[in-house]
Amino acid sequence: MIEEIKRQFNQNIELHKLAMEQLAPKIAEAAETITQAIKAGKKLLLCGNGGSAADSQHIAAEFVGRFKRERKGLPAIALTTDTSILTAIANDYSYEAVFVRQVEALGQNGDVLIAISTSGNSQNVIKAVETATAQGLKTIGFLGSDGGKLKDLVNIPIIVPFDSSDHIQESDRIQEVHIFIGHIICDLVESNIF
Repeated sequence: MIEEIKRQFNQNIELHKLAMEQLAPKIAEAAETITQAIKAGKKLLLCGNGGSAADSQHIAAEFVGRFKRERKGLPAIALTTDTSILTAIANDYSYEAVFVRQVEALGQNGDVLIAISTSGNSQNVIKAVETATAQGLKTIGFLGSDGGKLKDLVNIPIIVPFDSSDHIQESDRIQEVHIFIGHIICDLVESNIF
């Protein structure tokens, strides 16, 4: 077990190094986009499925609560948290519409949507991005592997460069980097605004 634990730590460390080398400019661009939107009185929306839904909630909490400094709350909404909305939309329309309807209702021109999908191919996230784009929102994708369909749909694709034949393993490593990137962006936005 000790060797397997070390192997997984090393895999994570190597992926973080690779992501640092490849993604720093995109992360900076995303932080600047969110900073400018919030300074203009706009908000951040986030969506994703499974672990990515949890990441959406986690990042939204860092913005609304605080990250590293005492400051006023910043406007962020995870579209993954209201079970009544999620189940009503899934029941009355389809699961593919659970984020679309919320983007339609809450998204305004100039807002930012962070769409999180390790595969880049989650249909409900793709449809949310398409709706956001049509409504004038800026879109950021936290993606993995080759970025999937979302890489060409979002304004800023942040694609964690992990390639593995084991999809489950691929998702966990990608999610670990996604939440780290989310923390970096929170820190940069706080620093930029306050």
